[in-house]
Amino acid sequence: MMKRLVLSAIIISGLTLLLSPVALAEHFSVREYEEFHDVLHPLEHEALPKGDFKTIREQAAELARRGDAILKLGVPAGVKKEQTDEFKEGLKKFAGALNKFRRDAGAGTDAELRESYSAVHDSFEMLAALLPPVKRGS
Repeated sequence: MMKRLVLSAIIISGLTLLLSPVALAEHFSVREYEEFHDVLHPLEHEALPKGDFKTIREQAAELARRGDAILKLGVPAGVKKEQTDEFKEGLKKFAGALNKFRRDAGAGTDAELRESYSAVHDSFEMLAALLPPVKRGS
C-alpha cells in the first residue's frame, strides 16, 4: 500500500511539473538551439531507444539543416567572455560530429549511425550548457 502511495505521489509530481508554465516555456535562450532540440529530442527519447534507425535517417537532413543554423550563428550573444574559447571549441566538435552524422545517415551502418548520432547529441548538449540562461517572465 505504501509503495502505491509513493508511486502515485511521484507520478502526480511529475505530471504537475510537465504541465506547469515553466515546463512549457523554451528550454534554450537561443532560437536556433530550441529548433534543433525540437528534432533532436524525439530521436533521442523515442527512435533511438527503439532502434528505429529508419526514422533517424528520415530526420537526418532536417537535423543537419538545423545544426547548420547553429554553426552559422557562431558564438551567440550573452555567452560569458571567459567561455568564448570553450564555446568555439565546442562548435568545432559539433561541426565534425554533424558532418559524420550526415555521412552515416546516408551510407553508414546502424551501429555507425548510433555512434555519430550520439556524438551530435553530446556535443549539442555541451554547447547548450554554455548558453545564457532563459529569462523567465520577460
